[in-house]
Amino acid sequence: MVPQSIGCQILEIVSELEGIVFSLDLFEKQVGDEIITLLQNGRKFEESNDTNELESFHQAASRLGIGSSRAALTERRALKKVIERARMEEDKRKESIVAYLLHLMRKYSKLFRSEVSDDDSQGSTPCSPTVLDSLEDGGSGGSGCAFERQLSKLNSFNFKPNIRRSGQIPLPPEELRCPISLQLMYEPVVIASGQTYERICIEKWFSDGHDTCPKTQQKLPHLSLTPNYCVKGLIASWCEQNGVPIPDAPQESLDLNYWRLALSASETANSRSMDNVGSCNFKEAKVVSLEKSGTIKEVEVNESENESQCPQEEVSEINVLERYQEFLSVLNEEENLMESCKVVEQIRLLLKDDEKARIFMGANGFVEGLLRFLESAVREGNAMAQEIGAMALFNLAVNNNRNKELMLAAGVIRLLESMISNSNAHEAATALYLNLSCLEQAKSIIGSSKAVLFLVQLLGHETDAQCKLDALHTLYNLSTDHSNILNLLSAGIVNHLQSLVVSGDHTWTEKSITVLINLTSSETAKEEMVSASDLITGLASVLDAGKPIEQEQAVSCLLLLCNGNEKCSQIVLQEGVIPALVSMSVNGTTRGREMSQRLLMLFREQRQRD
Repeated sequence: MVPQSIGCQILEIVSELEGIVFSLDLFEKQVGDEIITLLQNGRKFEESNDTNELESFHQAASRLGIGSSRAALTERRALKKVIERARMEEDKRKESIVAYLLHLMRKYSKLFRSEVSDDDSQGSTPCSPTVLDSLEDGGSGGSGCAFERQLSKLNSFNFKPNIRRSGQIPLPPEELRCPISLQLMYEPVVIASGQTYERICIEKWFSDGHDTCPKTQQKLPHLSLTPNYCVKGLIASWCEQNGVPIPDAPQESLDLNYWRLALSASETANSRSMDNVGSCNFKEAKVVSLEKSGTIKEVEVNESENESQCPQEEVSEINVLERYQEFLSVLNEEENLMESCKVVEQIRLLLKDDEKARIFMGANGFVEGLLRFLESAVREGNAMAQEIGAMALFNLAVNNNRNKELMLAAGVIRLLESMISNSNAHEAATALYLNLSCLEQAKSIIGSSKAVLFLVQLLGHETDAQCKLDALHTLYNLSTDHSNILNLLSAGIVNHLQSLVVSGDHTWTEKSITVLINLTSSETAKEEMVSASDLITGLASVLDAGKPIEQEQAVSCLLLLCNGNEKCSQIVLQEGVIPALVSMSVNGTTRGREMSQRLLMLFREQRQRD
């Protein structure tokens, strides 16, 4: 299957791997020893909480990264599956040991922080038993004596703040990393599901025969890829802010997570049945404690009794659903705008990073409820409420085309038009326009609305930089739809983009030229661009002093303008671009070298004709 030279290298790697002896991490070995000590003590399920057992369990859970209710739920489900396998293998000893570990997970379930909260923080470690007991004994208004009593009773606990070292490389936000490679993206592209991936990763996924989205497992109507310049710009901004080099090539180590996703795709149908297996109760399981002599002592237990005493994941899910219903009731029935505003702010925070919440709320009337709230805020002229409502809708629409479609059907564009006409909440409105413009069928709707003039004018205002970037990225999305180009030209987009290019500010240069490239699909736009007084001069300046990616875009734009237009070629040559093009043909990016060579060849052919 592979060339002989590569085959020899593979054989060398295999032989090296066969000779490797993996040693258990000292940290994990210590955890294992502590758990074994618990087993050797032979604790029975019906015994009351023991201080040493609680301490050992807390330390083990912390070291193993079981620090939240969701992680604890995952651990319990995994233990249940191990028990099922042990039963199938008729391994009573293994079954009893794992049943005891499952018992510990349930017994101390209150140690884990809930991940459903009103703010963006999530617990990274289990709630310390001292803190937990102090809250139960003293309450929120207690004097702290209960905390001191528990602290003295369990004085062997050490509390170390979880602070990141200053020299540690910051982790990029999830939306800037490819879901397949888990690395910062070099060439992000959008697929039909609305998800963004590294180009070479998703191309490999499709070439392997998949027609689904790796992340959502959604079947795709088509396999076309659209460059996501918005995310690429965000990646560059994040790298500059955090002192991280901007990716100049896609990461090479892509396979590990790729195969995890591929395996996940093949097992989606099986996961439901496994969840059903994982939800069974273990009655009359035999717990085997390990004596120091190596003999086994059996303890009869009935897990159903313990289940009634510990809060379970099902109860937690019911509580979450009840909370959602309360939110929806407020949206539908509350007439006081400020009271509704508090609930919408909670919804906004909840939707920020929770994809399941977006799916549930989109399917259960939250789109209509939030639009009604936003309409009330616009009617009353409350800018703060408008901003909160628009950002809640923004979070609801992130990576969810179904929710975007529901918003369009419910009249969100008409509502945004009223919002931009009657308030100063321009940043939130622009962000929501950007999110909606990622949906293909929304482009023509937004492009035929008042949004075009609003967004184009933002480019010339002294407004917030992020707001201007959002407007520029939205205009890029709209310019990919040919039917929008005349409206964009009527709004004066060429002059505003020319000003951004000539300004020399790298924040706008690449994005502005990219929009200009999209506009060149219209002959009318090309004529207007050639006639613009300073645009050609600005593009020539980028060839001289721009960044490599900016030079690449500038030469691509000039090639499109000059092809078949000798007048434009003469104007470009008068700017003295030949030295810069020759330099790019040798030192530019891969695409930049190709484009500069083609433009030089075009000039040569025209000179020969002359």
